[in-house]
Amino acid sequence: MNYWLIKSEPFKWSWDDQVKAKVTHWDGVRNYQAANNLRAMKKGDQCFFYHSNEGKEIIGIVQVVQESYPDPSDEKGKFVMVDVKAVKKLPRSVTLAEIKQTKSLSDMALLRQSRLSVSPVTAKEWDIICNICKK
Repeated sequence: MNYWLIKSEPFKWSWDDQVKAKVTHWDGVRNYQAANNLRAMKKGDQCFFYHSNEGKEIIGIVQVVQESYPDPSDEKGKFVMVDVKAVKKLPRSVTLAEIKQTKSLSDMALLRQSRLSVSPVTAKEWDIICNICKK
């Protein structure tokens, strides 16, 4: 299994929206590197759900339930989307400030490529963040 982080601005699509929808498609990605990350996702992979702009925090976990397929909102047919379902809300959110303050997360793609909407998370980073949210 691989791990990922997907970002959404809460006023466009929030954690609460995801929970209500249960399963939804993750579409609208127009960055080639982020789209390649969507293509690399496999059914069963887990993703941190990150509120960007407002909040700047990891708030929950979603699971990939459908691997990449063409995004119909892309008229040129270059981009893809995946389907995800809400798995659980974290016991407490993990803020960007906390991630920046954690030395063992300094190489995390979220920090190195802060504008990327879909990024990989290593197993070690996943475990560290899961432990932070339990504190």
